[in-house]
Amino acid sequence: MIYDVIVIGGGPSGLMAAIAAAEHGAKTLLLEKGNKLGKKLAISGGGRCNVTNRLPQEEVIKHIPGNGKFLYSAFSVFNNYDIIDFFENMGVGLKEEDHGRMFPVSNSAKTVVNALINKLDELHVNVKQNTPVEAIHYSEQEHTIILKDGEHVKTKALVIAVGGKAVPYTGSTGDGYAWARKAGHNITTLYPTEVALTSDEIFIKDKSLQGLSLRDAAVTVLNKRNKPIITHQMDMIFTHFGVSGPAVLRCSQFVVKELMKGQPKIPMVIDAIPAVKEHTLIRDILKAIEENPKKAFKNIVKGIVPERFLTYILEQNHVGDEQKCANISKETIRSIVHTIKNFTFYVNGSLPMEKAFVTGGGVSIKEIVPNTMQSKIMHGLYFCGEILDIHGYTGGYNITSALVTGRLAGMNAAKESLVITS
Repeated sequence: MIYDVIVIGGGPSGLMAAIAAAEHGAKTLLLEKGNKLGKKLAISGGGRCNVTNRLPQEEVIKHIPGNGKFLYSAFSVFNNYDIIDFFENMGVGLKEEDHGRMFPVSNSAKTVVNALINKLDELHVNVKQNTPVEAIHYSEQEHTIILKDGEHVKTKALVIAVGGKAVPYTGSTGDGYAWARKAGHNITTLYPTEVALTSDEIFIKDKSLQGLSLRDAAVTVLNKRNKPIITHQMDMIFTHFGVSGPAVLRCSQFVVKELMKGQPKIPMVIDAIPAVKEHTLIRDILKAIEENPKKAFKNIVKGIVPERFLTYILEQNHVGDEQKCANISKETIRSIVHTIKNFTFYVNGSLPMEKAFVTGGGVSIKEIVPNTMQSKIMHGLYFCGEILDIHGYTGGYNITSALVTGRLAGMNAAKESLVITS
């Protein structure tokens, strides 16, 4: 049997590609090796499914630091606002939360996944689950997909939407890279992004800050010349192996890239209270000391930052719990404030790819037509989603990229296959 379009992979980009292909009149087969469709959608946004982001297009692309600019052409065809319309037209009500993140009104990823599955059904897409692909044979007229059970299926246009290597329990185990290489594509270096970072600093090893969260801290990555590469102001947490939390995850790809350049340790700086200037904080503390010389210094500065963080910084500056304000030098106060505003430490690695939320690297975008997702190397071959060398921050940006590229891949695969037919 020959299909117009076969889509391999039942994640966000694959589901969207199969729907788009069928909507454009293609006889479509969707192959998923696992027993469930939309596994990554089901876990996104803490199980509530952050389907996209309502920020202006320019901002969305800025939040996809891994080759986001490649998506300008795609966005001119189908963008984040079209994603919102697409779901609302299927009866999935969406609501906006902080930073433009869009969630289903139901607060359940199931609503989103079920709407997509129902759409596939409505469009008579042939869906085969528990159907791993063993190999792909490319040829002049059509491509042959060889399934694990030995069955051969042929297609005029093929969409590879199997994801990267992050979150492997959802089925993203890097299968697609070999198929892309076989078609002549280059795979750029793969690395974990949106990943927790490791450190062998003493305060990590002795667990003195383990479990401590800093809210709305500004976290900066420095290069080897100690110049800032990136800063993200969000929450963060100290762990038993290093640092994690939203600000760290967003900084992680910049750390990993520096490590890949051969730097053994990367400096990071935390400003625990970015809203207050250093000189203002010094002035306020000096004034409080003047007014309360007999009070314990620790009680004067209590509440500026979380207590465990403050205790650690005071210990580093040799200030005891009972030490009176009158006995604290201006130099010590400056040093304490400087540490609160510039807490510097080194990270030496990240958790492995399996623990990352997103894969960096993938099929080189130089070999993909930006407004169709078609391979420049092989006819009738399209790529979409995380297998491409495109990655964004968490917050609906990766799913936006997956849905947009999936839409274009499916639509154009259908057009190409139907031209072949006619």
